[in-house]
Amino acid sequence: MTTEPPFDLAAAHRYFSAECFNTAWDLMEKSDRTAEEDLLMVALSQASIYHWSQRPDCTQENLSIGFWQASRIQALLGNASEARRHAETCLRFSHQLAPFYVGYAYEALARAERLAGEQARYEDYLAVARDWAAKVTDEEDRSLLMQDLDTL
Repeated sequence: MTTEPPFDLAAAHRYFSAECFNTAWDLMEKSDRTAEEDLLMVALSQASIYHWSQRPDCTQENLSIGFWQASRIQALLGNASEARRHAETCLRFSHQLAPFYVGYAYEALARAERLAGEQARYEDYLAVARDWAAKVTDEEDRSLLMQDLDTL
C-alpha cells in the first residue's frame, strides 16, 4: 500500500477547504433545508475545518472563520452546547486577530448562550461583541458584524 495518494494532496486540501465551506454556507442560507441537508451542512463544515488544518498556509484566521461557521450551524440547528463549544474554539483562534474576528467570536458565544437560555451570559457576550465591533476600522466589516449582532 502506498503512502502517497495518486493525486495532488495539497490541491485537494485547497479545493475541499473552500468548496466544503461554501457549500455549507449555501445550506445555511437555505430556508427549507431537509433533515439530510442539516446533516450534510454539519459534515461539510467539519470537513472544511479539517482540510484547512491540513494546508501549509492555514492561519488562525482560517480556523477562526471555520469554527465560527460550525458554531453558527449548530445554533441554526438548535444545539446550544455544540454551538458554545465551537464558539469557544473560535475565540481561542481569534485572540491574536483583528477586532472583526474577535467580535465575531463573541457574537457566536452570545448566540450560543441566548439559545441555551443563559440570559446573563448572553448579555455579557453581546456587550463584549459590540465593544469589539466598535474597534473594527473597516466600515463594511463593522457594518456586517453589527448587522449580525442586531439579529440577536
